[in-house]
Amino acid sequence: MIGFAFLLVFLPALLLAAAISDLSSFRIPNVIPATMLLGFALFLIAMASGGYALSWNETSLHLLAGIVGFLAGMALFALGWVGGGDAKLFATSCLWLGWDGLFPYTVYTSLLGGVLTLIIVALRQVALPSFLLGQTWLLRLADRKSGIPYGVALAAAALLVLPSTAIFHVAIVK
Repeated sequence: MIGFAFLLVFLPALLLAAAISDLSSFRIPNVIPATMLLGFALFLIAMASGGYALSWNETSLHLLAGIVGFLAGMALFALGWVGGGDAKLFATSCLWLGWDGLFPYTVYTSLLGGVLTLIIVALRQVALPSFLLGQTWLLRLADRKSGIPYGVALAAAALLVLPSTAIFHVAIVK
């Protein structure tokens, strides 16, 4: 039951916080991926204490997915294609989604990121209405020199993939 609460409340709340933060400030605070990392460890403990411990094989595949996500995210960061917060959010989301969720997560992130980019680029072609000019986060988002808050796509993709993951099914059944 506690494990399911982690998956149904804790993780989605952190993903939503990351998306909102990135959308409003182009920044994902380090505390979000750090809390996701700690939360995964607590999830494993909660599952084990409830008698439903993940096997070492299952756990190692989640760790492997997180490591692959970290390396890929850092490579994209080094190339200047994503921000550091995006890279960390990607890695910790991969940890939670596991090896089987890695590919669909990457595909959904790419597709949603492309759609997000097209929408923002299109919106940047239109002047903001005067009543919105006082909203600094909207001004920042409308600035053609600004980047794309990719954390929104990362969070949305993770939420789409989560229900199809093995740990989600284990937590529901147990």
